[in-house]
Amino acid sequence: MSKLPVIVGFGGINAAGRSSGFHSYKRMVADVLSDADMQSTWQDLAHRMGLSDGTEPDAEIIEAIKAGTLVRRIESFDPDNLLYQYKTTLNSSEAIRFSMRKSKLPADIPANWQVEEQGSKVNITVTGELNALLEDRVSFPVTSGGNIPSGFEPGKLYNSRFHPRGLQLTVYGASDALNSLGMDWETVLGHIEPDQVSVYAGSALSQIDDHSLAGMLAAPLTGGRVSSKMMALSFAEMPADFINGYVINSVGATGTNMGACASFLYNLRQGMQDIQQGTARVAIVGNAEAPVVAEVMEGFRVMGALAEDAQLKALDNSDEVDNRRACRPFSDNAGFTMAESGQFVVLMDDELALELGATIHGAVADVFVHADANKKSISAPGVGNYVTVAKAAALAQAILGKDGVKQTFVQAHGTGTPQNRVTESHILNEVAKTFEIDAWPVAAIKSYVGHSMGTAPADQLVASLGVWQYGWIPGIKTIEKIADDVHHSNLNILTDHKFAGEKGEDYKAVIINAKGFGGNNASGLVLSPQQTMTMLGKKYGTQAMARYADKNDTVRQAATENDQAACIGQETIRYHFGEAVMDENSVTLCQDEVKLSAFAKAIPLIQSNPYADYS
Repeated sequence: MSKLPVIVGFGGINAAGRSSGFHSYKRMVADVLSDADMQSTWQDLAHRMGLSDGTEPDAEIIEAIKAGTLVRRIESFDPDNLLYQYKTTLNSSEAIRFSMRKSKLPADIPANWQVEEQGSKVNITVTGELNALLEDRVSFPVTSGGNIPSGFEPGKLYNSRFHPRGLQLTVYGASDALNSLGMDWETVLGHIEPDQVSVYAGSALSQIDDHSLAGMLAAPLTGGRVSSKMMALSFAEMPADFINGYVINSVGATGTNMGACASFLYNLRQGMQDIQQGTARVAIVGNAEAPVVAEVMEGFRVMGALAEDAQLKALDNSDEVDNRRACRPFSDNAGFTMAESGQFVVLMDDELALELGATIHGAVADVFVHADANKKSISAPGVGNYVTVAKAAALAQAILGKDGVKQTFVQAHGTGTPQNRVTESHILNEVAKTFEIDAWPVAAIKSYVGHSMGTAPADQLVASLGVWQYGWIPGIKTIEKIADDVHHSNLNILTDHKFAGEKGEDYKAVIINAKGFGGNNASGLVLSPQQTMTMLGKKYGTQAMARYADKNDTVRQAATENDQAACIGQETIRYHFGEAVMDENSVTLCQDEVKLSAFAKAIPLIQSNPYADYS
């Protein structure tokens, strides 16, 4: 029987806040949750944003929290004062004179330069033309973005010297996910072999700030210096490398599977398959992106992909831009809103989860990935997403039955672009018709947190898990109506929060949908915790589930205590640089196993021919 990959932990940070403890989800649906439910979330955000010293936030602080979270005016750079340089050639009827440090002289001095040394400086006289860069300050046409909460700097929580922002989000997000387990990571390692852990995590856009790729490429033209870390830290799979090397001390399978904006689902598929096939018992899956960088955003802007201020003003017939409503999925809209996020999910095989008493938040039934075939342009949508959504719906029907498939909802890609509202709505609507679903609920949380590129499906997954804790599917609150060209005869595109029953019991599964540039389509079917427990009960029996429940009481309590401590700033950030490092003296090799000094259990080696039937 295939092993079921169950979700036993999750964590991270996006524009809505910390993910573990369902806090980022709660921020999205704050207007329908009780004051008691929201108290810990306001407290967590108040501490994280430097607005409170741990006391209960008052109404004024809560308003400041609201203003500093979700999609809003960009904070990672000043859109009204962006440095820009223009190439020019200076000409003068008279000689051009200036002085500079001798050490800054070019190696190849132009023929029309006369150089006069004066101590550590030189005086330069130029006759004729002088090529120059003129500094300017310009206004960027896009001022909306999904930065993490105002004032929160994850790099200040550990020794993050020269770490790109994406890797800071990685260390914080992976630590948050491990804290949510309710048990020490060492306890998990004690029940498995060292190579039975998989880590699949990356950044679809690589690491692209001044400490990594952007700084390295710009240095020769801006007078900067390339450091020894820039190249190494720029690699797209570096989030996985950081988790293995500095967070969990892992020698298991590793890497990242790239699929543009669907990358997290590609990685989820890798981790799911490792568990199903028994090559791993635990998989940490995630992505981290920090693309709210002017130069990167300019690349998307000139494609016509981003919602520019002028377009938003025109939509609202206003002289003021409404940054809050920049992302408007399935309505009259102008483009998507760039965001940053780091999200990580911990999967276990069902047997190990029951053995450890791990809290089960749901299960990954499958993830389907398909390309678009021939295309008119590489960025245009194609046919592949019809295949992935149809397969996910078919699997839901196979598992849940013809009535059960109608008890699912969709977390749409929902970017907020004119093209997406037409193409994705047609896909979802046609699949709903095919499976006789009359009013398929559709959510689109990019309206809250923006588009975090490869991490976006993880934002969608984390929000979906919250539905099965607090009972509300987030509505698209940035829109007033569905656009005329949107297909929705069989869809219920939610313009308000939808009650999903106590702990979301009315819905047994969610389809997470993602569409990426280049034809990278992925749709994942995630089962609710209630459905997952029902299936496990049938597999293992009443007595086994009762034993599991007893163990889980302790685990849940520990996870709750970890969450409460994090709300007041007492959270464990796992970053073990240079600690317990193994070398060639730490390895003992035998024909049947490999023993590593840092692990209690050995790694068994293959003893039988897996292809004996072909011999």
